Amino acid sequence: MPTKPPPAGTRHSVDSLLHGHGPALTLGVETVDVADAVRVLGVLFTPDLALDKHTLAVSAKCFYQLLRRSLDTDSAKILVHTFMTSQIDYCNGLLANVPSIWTEKLQRVLNAAARVITNTRKFDRGLTSILHDDLHWLDLPRCVLFKICVTVYKSLHGMAPKYLAEQCRPISDVQERRHLRSAVRGLLFTPRCYLSTYGRRAFCYAGLSAWNSLPEHLWAPDLTLNSFRHSLKTFLFTQITRAAHWRLLVIVGYTSLLFLHFTFTPVTHMGARGN
Repeated sequence: MPTKPPPAGTRHSVDSLLHGHGPALTLGVETVDVADAVRVLGVLFTPDLALDKHTLAVSAKCFYQLLRRSLDTDSAKILVHTFMTSQIDYCNGLLANVPSIWTEKLQRVLNAAARVITNTRKFDRGLTSILHDDLHWLDLPRCVLFKICVTVYKSLHGMAPKYLAEQCRPISDVQERRHLRSAVRGLLFTPRCYLSTYGRRAFCYAGLSAWNSLPEHLWAPDLTLNSFRHSLKTFLFTQITRAAHWRLLVIVGYTSLLFLHFTFTPVTHMGARGN
């Protein structure tokens, strides 16, 4: 049976092309209509290359599996890793620099899975501690960052397909940029993106920008893949801890300012009304 090919382009260009009615393709006795989404290697794409339907489908499938049914902790972990985290990790590098509304759906799945493993209720406090300290899970945006940085590492060390390795060029190899300070630091060349909705999601931009944002000790050429993965995860958890400390300092500072304001602000009393 023929598949249904959707037209590709921005949402505005697709709407202008179809005018609300998709064209049909006739192959013999079969008529192939235009689909509003198509599945490629398990990933659901819409004509504008948005991943909202994909994240919605994955989250719905994972929530369907989240039924503890009197499981012990070890069995709950096996259930979660088999049916949920494996699906969330699959091709999640495509979620680099996407709108947070797409990733929040999958983050809610991770939150619910953590509740299932630890047998805590939805509104119990301490979810962040459960995710990071007890389960050693990264937040979804950092999971995506981890995935694309590992892909860049593999591209630089001959472990990735050639079409990805060709995208990872040091700035020192670009003739017109060799005199820049970034070439001396060993940064990778990141091309300019012209569409924030598409260009920033491409591997040649998202992957290389993520790699350039890493500390220089993670660029060491003698790091093995396992050592790089371990060091990268440690760095990402350090970022989480640092961000939590900054949030705590902001809350404490704001609370202190409010306390000082209401403590030292003189209270004025309204006088009695005149006749």
